[in-house]
Parts: sequence; structure tokens; C-alpha cells
Amino acid sequence: MKTFYPKNGRVILHVDMNSFYASVEMAYDPSLKGKPLAIAGDAKQRKGIIVTCSYEARKHGVKATMPVWQAKKLCPHLIVRKPNFDRYRIVSKAMFDILRTFSRLVEPVSIDEGYIDITNGHELGSPVQIAEKVQTEIMKQLDLPCSIGIAPNKFLAKMASGMKKPLGITVLRKRDIPGVLWPLPVIEMHGIGEKTAEKLAAINIFTIKDLAHANDIQLQAAIGIQGIKLKERANGNDMRKVDPEAANVNKSIGSSITLPRDISNQEELLHVLKELADKVAGRLKRKAYVANNIAIMIRYNSWDTVTRSSMQAKPVSAAGDIYLAAKTLFIKHWSGQPVRLLGITGQEIIKADQAFEQLDLFSYKKEAKKEPLYDAIDEITKKYGPSSIRMGVDQAKKDS
Repeated sequence: MKTFYPKNGRVILHVDMNSFYASVEMAYDPSLKGKPLAIAGDAKQRKGIIVTCSYEARKHGVKATMPVWQAKKLCPHLIVRKPNFDRYRIVSKAMFDILRTFSRLVEPVSIDEGYIDITNGHELGSPVQIAEKVQTEIMKQLDLPCSIGIAPNKFLAKMASGMKKPLGITVLRKRDIPGVLWPLPVIEMHGIGEKTAEKLAAINIFTIKDLAHANDIQLQAAIGIQGIKLKERANGNDMRKVDPEAANVNKSIGSSITLPRDISNQEELLHVLKELADKVAGRLKRKAYVANNIAIMIRYNSWDTVTRSSMQAKPVSAAGDIYLAAKTLFIKHWSGQPVRLLGITGQEIIKADQAFEQLDLFSYKKEAKKEPLYDAIDEITKKYGPSSIRMGVDQAKKDS
């Protein structure tokens, strides 16, 4: 069996759950199986956006980010269900518990995908046999389908898992790269989005092969140091290890301020809270993280300290979302006493590109439109300081 494993190298599986939210709903309600099912933000609103859908729905052209009304035009008998986040988190935990029975080296990267290092797993069988066992156990215990990529590193395993869906198992070795990966459009490469693809197209990079052979100086000028990393990946090189503690390296990002004087005016305190939310949002954005939990800290002039937190329905990073969560907590838990310190912390943070991708699709279009505004605000505050942009005041209120 050892002959199936490299003498100097690793064997990594990338497990990717198929249409996770829709599949979970089918597992809980078997009557939905085999039917076109979509999970959407609000099934009753025409403005609802499809988060994910079953493969039966996809056959009719239904896809993620599509408005519900448009999806129903394509598939009149489409069943639409609201998401159940608590249910998905419970099932996700159970899924990762199953993965850990095959190796102690399991790295979750989102609610529905993760890596397993099975380099020393020859006693369990060949890599393909282990992948088959993983698929079988997840289906047997949770009634959920998944696709698995098998490769010598994380990048290739991730690419491989997306090649056969649903219930696929794909082996991708370095020698397969020229024939399998290089002909693909560059936007199909993990780590490259539309904006990056546009920048690469401007320097005549259209395929993964073009990227693999790109000029380093030209590449770095177009998209920065990240371009060199992407070129390495395009050539099949990825030295990252499967790290079970990776999700715990950065657990929180926060900001707090000791007030210049004790404040007991709610409007003033909420203004401070708004500025803190802006700072936390800026730090999350710069580090490319999102937060699943928002916490506040209130320290009174008596030095008594109160901390409270709330789990968010979806990962957040926008200042408005952070402020709303913090404001709700503050109004509920502030005793009315004078305050000497306020703080906001984004907790249970994860990388934005590894976040609950399907969850983020709720606000994807809305946030995408705001992106130029966020960038402009960042540039102004960097140049003129954090106080250069302040919260607006309603003119009517000001006049009165």
C-alpha cells in the first residue's frame, strides 16, 4: 500500500460538500429529494437572491446570485426555502467530526469544505480508497453528497474537487497540470475573481498556462505581489501545510477607546460606537476577514466592565452591519451610568475568501456595489486621517 504514497511529499484531500444548504434541507426533509430546490434570503420577496440550489434546479438554468423571480421564470415549479443557519452549523460540525476519524490533520476552511492530510494513511488504504470511505461515511451518517480532490498540495486538491460534481473523486498530479489545468480560462483558477481576471487580461493573460509562463515584473506591476503567488500555483507549487489550528490563529479583531471624559449621553456614545465600527470594519477589510460574532465592551466610571456579544446570521465585515449589531447590544445592556471606555470586537473571524461562501451571496450584489465607496473612504482616511470622514447629521434635526 505504501507504493501509492510518495516517499518525499504529501497526499492531501479537499472535501467539498455538494450544494450544501440544499442538500442539508433534503436530508432533513426527504420529500424534497429529486426536486428543484433553492435556498434564498426571503422566499416571499421578489427581490430575494438565490444562495444555492439543487442540481435538479441547475438543470433549468437556476444558479446562485440569481433573483428568485428570475429563477421561477426558468423553473416555475422551483421550491424555495429560507436558510436555517443553526442547522447548517450543526451539520458542518458533524461533517468535520467524520473527517477527523481519518486523520488528525484536518483544516476547515469554510462551513462546507476542508482539507485532510492523509500522507501517513497507508494503513487505511490507497488515497482513492480513503476518499471513497470519506464519501461513504458522510453519505451514510449525514445523507449528504460531497466531491473530493486528491493531490500533492492544497491548491491542486482544491482545483481537483471542483472537476466532478456531485459525488466526484478526482486525482490531480503535477504531471497532469499541462493537460488538465493550463487550458482552462484563468478565471476558473482558485484565488482569481473577476477583477483580477480583468487585470490579467489587460496584460494578455487569458489562460492558466499564460499565467504559469507570465513575466514576473509585468505580473507584479499588474496585480502586486499576489501575482507571483498565483503564478506559483499555476505551476502546481503550493507549500502550505494542512493546519488544524489555522482557523484559530486570528480569533478576533477589535478596537476600543478610553473616552476623554465620562459620557452618559446616549447620542454621543452611539457616535463613538459608530467610529469604532468603522475602525473594526477597516481592519477586517485590510486583513480580508469577516466576523461571525460581534462583541461590545462597556466600562463605567466605577470601573465595572460589561461585555456582551451576539452571533450574526451571516458573516459580517461592513461598518454598517457591525455598527447595527453593536448598537443593538449597547442599547440592550447599557445601564445608563457614565461610560469611560467603549470597545467593539469582531469574533470568530475567518478569511473572507474561505468564509461561508453561500451565506455571503445574500449580500454579494449589494456589497459589490459599495466596494468603490469603501476603497475611496480608505484612501481618504489614509491620506487625511481617521477623522476626515464623519457620520452625517440630518439637516432638519440640526436646524431644530
